[in-house]
Amino acid sequence: MLSSKQVGRKLSYKLEKTTQELYSGYTNYKLSNEDYKKVQETAKGIEKYPIYYVDMPGTVDEIRHTILEFSKESFVKGKRLIIMLDHTLLTKGKSGEAERSILANLQYMFMEIKKYDKNTIIQLSQMNRDIEAKERIVNNAMHFPMRRDIFGGDSIFQASDYLIVLHRPEMLGITEYGMSALPTKDLVYMHFLKVREGEPKILVFKNNLRYNRIDEHELNSVNK
Repeated sequence: MLSSKQVGRKLSYKLEKTTQELYSGYTNYKLSNEDYKKVQETAKGIEKYPIYYVDMPGTVDEIRHTILEFSKESFVKGKRLIIMLDHTLLTKGKSGEAERSILANLQYMFMEIKKYDKNTIIQLSQMNRDIEAKERIVNNAMHFPMRRDIFGGDSIFQASDYLIVLHRPEMLGITEYGMSALPTKDLVYMHFLKVREGEPKILVFKNNLRYNRIDEHELNSVNK
């Protein structure tokens, strides 16, 4: 996602307005002068965040080079550097290189980068379409996401300390989720499939994605 879109989502979250409202994207809607001033003030605050974007995708080697060059900057020294890749399938490969091979090489590189200084890696990926299979939707025992549901899940699983899947079963037409028949209306389930220093668990959140956020829900957590 382009950095300009990321900033738009941050403004949406902070101002509790949809991105369409912020961009006056509705036919009969425009931001008021007061709202526009709030956008400007909030944007000035975001401008101070120590967040840097690289919009151009790169190969595994190019991503590694970018991280190492950035780590040399004086304002990074002695601080924890959080590196976020959005997302793994946008990593460029060499001519003829298969996607899974690119993904495996990316994981090896990130495991190396984690050993430098105080680096933390966050990768965004996606699930494959198997979770949308009809036989899984109608079978409560197969509702929950598994490692194999993530594209290149084996290499990502081995390289990660935490593996977290966000799932909205409501989007698949599921009204009773899992063996405990959990509710799905306006809910987002956060499945911790791997926790290196703890136990896998599931957290539940209220869907407030129209404002680019998820909120705590009274269910809090459920047994895996």
